[in-house]
Amino acid sequence: MKNIIKILFIWMAIGASIVSCVPKRKLDDVMANYNAEKSKSQDLHSQNIQLESQNTELENSVTDMGKRMKALKNDTSIQGTSLRNLTSNYDQLNKTYRELLALKDVNKKKAEDLVMRYMKEIENTRTTLQNKEDKLNNTELSLAQKESNLKQKTAELNQAMADIEKRAKRIAELQSEISRRDSLAKSLEEKIRKALFGLQDEGITMEMRNGKVYISLDNELLFKPGSYKADEKGKQALKKLAKALKGNDDINITVEGHTDTDKYNGGPQLKDNWDLSVMRGTEIVKVLENFKVNPKRLTASGKGQYSPLDTGKTIDAKKKNRRTDIVLTPRLDVFEEILKN
Repeated sequence: MKNIIKILFIWMAIGASIVSCVPKRKLDDVMANYNAEKSKSQDLHSQNIQLESQNTELENSVTDMGKRMKALKNDTSIQGTSLRNLTSNYDQLNKTYRELLALKDVNKKKAEDLVMRYMKEIENTRTTLQNKEDKLNNTELSLAQKESNLKQKTAELNQAMADIEKRAKRIAELQSEISRRDSLAKSLEEKIRKALFGLQDEGITMEMRNGKVYISLDNELLFKPGSYKADEKGKQALKKLAKALKGNDDINITVEGHTDTDKYNGGPQLKDNWDLSVMRGTEIVKVLENFKVNPKRLTASGKGQYSPLDTGKTIDAKKKNRRTDIVLTPRLDVFEEILKN
């Protein structure tokens, strides 16, 4: 401000000197310039005042900035300490982090190994469970099949039990019939024994085997050597037998001719012992028929030399084998009827 006033005094002195030294026209020019400069000076003064105000604001701002700088310096110091602490903490944390990373890698490897082991165990367990499930399914299927088979077997068993009951009934009927036939055979045996009483010494023997009555007659009683025609003595014995057989229609009568092992030389009509045995069996059947035995119950057969009583070659052995057997067998049609029904 003081500088500006000095400048104004200088300009006024210059103007006075100019007025005293120059003509009026120049003076006007000078005055005009003066006024212009004065206006500029006023403007500058106004600007100066404004600048001073701004300077004051700037000084206040600088003072405030200084305070802030001081505060920032203090904060910077504090921040530096904090930064150093943070750096130290960071380094420690970084070290810990790296240790954790290393530990993580170790644990990761252990974890992976553990996971692999568990996965393998899980897979083995899954396979085992699947096998057990398959086995269980197969067992259930097998049980279902067995249950079906059991039902079928049960039905078959029930049917078999029903069949067994029927068969048991048939067996009981058969046993009853067998008992009746055995009783009949025994009664017939006793009756024939009585009819043939006294003829045992004549070469007649009788026994009961397997429910059948076997009457064996020596050929010396019935036939002459080499002959197949019954003589009178034999016919008388057969007459007594026929009398005992009458009225027993449940008995079938089979006459079997037997020879010894000697070769047959009886004549051109018969070739061998087969023919001789058959002819003798047929002759006895005809004799019984003549004595009124029902021919439907009679059967003639010959066995030659092939069913001997004694396999020896002695005279006594051959005598035993030359015989005629009359076999009395209960008729089986009743049994067949029971089995059929």
